[in-house]
Amino acid sequence: MKKLKALLCSVFAFTVLAGAQTVFADEIVVGYTGPLSGPAAEYGQDCMYGLDMAVKELNAAGGVTVKGKKYTFRMERLDDRADPTQAKNNALRFVNQNKAIAVFNPMITTLASIMSIPQTPGNEFIIAGYTSIHTIMRQGHPMIINAVSDFTVYAQNMAEQGRARGWKKLAMVVTMGGYGDAWRKAFSAIWAAKGGSIVGDYPANYYVDTDFSSQLTAAMSKRPDALLIGGPSATTALVIEQARGMGFRGGFILIDQAKPDYVARVLKNMKLLEGMISTGAIAALPLPAGEPFNNRFRAAYKREMTAECVLHYNVMKVIAKTIAITNSINPVDIRRNLHKALPTSGDQVPNELFGIDDNGNFYCGLVMQTVKDGKFSKVDYLLTFPKTQAEFEKYKKMSKSAEPEMIRWAPLQ
Repeated sequence: MKKLKALLCSVFAFTVLAGAQTVFADEIVVGYTGPLSGPAAEYGQDCMYGLDMAVKELNAAGGVTVKGKKYTFRMERLDDRADPTQAKNNALRFVNQNKAIAVFNPMITTLASIMSIPQTPGNEFIIAGYTSIHTIMRQGHPMIINAVSDFTVYAQNMAEQGRARGWKKLAMVVTMGGYGDAWRKAFSAIWAAKGGSIVGDYPANYYVDTDFSSQLTAAMSKRPDALLIGGPSATTALVIEQARGMGFRGGFILIDQAKPDYVARVLKNMKLLEGMISTGAIAALPLPAGEPFNNRFRAAYKREMTAECVLHYNVMKVIAKTIAITNSINPVDIRRNLHKALPTSGDQVPNELFGIDDNGNFYCGLVMQTVKDGKFSKVDYLLTFPKTQAEFEKYKKMSKSAEPEMIRWAPLQ
């Protein structure tokens, strides 16, 4: 009898524990499809690791409660090698098999392939994009969001700085594809409008190639003052190294996908970057949350934080906060109410999202830097979204930057 009682007690205890596990086993799934192998792997991994870090921190804090029910988060990830067909298949798998509420994708070339999926009734999910090419954001898609500002603001400010240095002749060795095409077309027009001359255009496949000598030889034969280059950071570093090795002594303007801090770490020689104009290192943005975040990220992933990891982390935190606010895991409800979880503060996250517009563009500042005498400059913190000077002053006061004098209004022209 005693043995029977003990057995029944054990069964009851197991049942209670199993029930408790079931309560906490309910999961909210988010998917990530991006280049996790190949030349763009570092870029894709940075994006994915930021999302992964946010999910782990959210779960460590207890997840989220919706209508009295506890949920944790789970990230599913698949490599698409920047291939549109594979990205679409991955997204379909996330929504059909995993019931994902959001799919993160950081490539303009693959984003377009998944745009139609959440517009099918029953397949709704948030498309968490990451692209500075905003043509896709102007289509009025009800489920897309994007934390990256329009690249043309970078192009305008970079061209202005280049012309101020006296650079007139410029050749382009930029990545192929929709993203690179958009950069080359926009920058050519802006450069010409400022009195410059495009002397050559030699696109290259930064996702496949590792030898850029043919494009660089053709570009350098035009004797340009500077080169517009860029794609994934790792291959951009190769282009710079090869250009310098072939004798190029002019300046570089890097398109926004190429991150200067990553390029510098790869090359290990700041002299190679002399005269470079580029986006800024997110770690150099003087926000209180920057250093603690970078320490956690470095400890977890053995690499330095980048804008890619920070923005994916931030967007995931915004989605989770919106779920708590709306008391819903319905993707449509979450998308419609993201504004209620904003702004994000620079003393909590090393990147500030000030709001979101009707098309799903987060209000996010841009950062720019240059290299002079072997050193990076301070970060210029550009706010492009304010419509008026008064709006700019309001957002400037909201920022937690320790260097408010470096915050500038740079409206899109």
